[in-house]
Amino acid sequence: MLPILYSYRRCPYAMRARMALQYAGIQVEHREIELRNKPQSMLLASPKGTVPVLFVEGQVIDQSLDIMRWALGKSDPDKWSDVDKNIAQSWVDANDGPFKKLLDQYKYPNRYPELNPEVTLSAAEALMLKPMEEALQASQYLLGNQMTWVDVAIFPFIRQFSMVDSQRFEQLPYINVKQWLSRFLESGLFHLVMQKYPSWRD
Repeated sequence: MLPILYSYRRCPYAMRARMALQYAGIQVEHREIELRNKPQSMLLASPKGTVPVLFVEGQVIDQSLDIMRWALGKSDPDKWSDVDKNIAQSWVDANDGPFKKLLDQYKYPNRYPELNPEVTLSAAEALMLKPMEEALQASQYLLGNQMTWVDVAIFPFIRQFSMVDSQRFEQLPYINVKQWLSRFLESGLFHLVMQKYPSWRD
């Protein structure tokens, strides 16, 4: 019986989980959900009601980073996990914590009418884009010249950020970040995990 993955195509958390599973060569039964009509089977497995949710070997893994770790524990041919754990964690903490908050504020300005979008953009630049640009001046990826799980964990959020106002993003002076982003967007791995599935019904 294949592992069951509940996913939503555009969700950045689900995206990074799918990329790790695909990279590790793990076949899953893909169940594409509708956000407004979540399947009862998913909610029974994981009452928090967010994707991704992986049901495998009698256990439920419902945090994207945990799914990535599980997948890489099964197979890691290109040594995505061979990184300094403290440095890796600092990147992911910044991305999943304050940057994700700024991304939501930037993406949904109507929800935050008290905030100035330009101030939000500047804060996001200072927190993530500038440090990324500096790191990528020395190497192709954030922790060296080989892709790691850290790049994959962060990529979907930078992709989402770039799409909020693509013309504005193109005007930003982060050449290396844009090249890094393009490598992912043009990769076979990304295209494989972005194929469309019909919505799952229980």
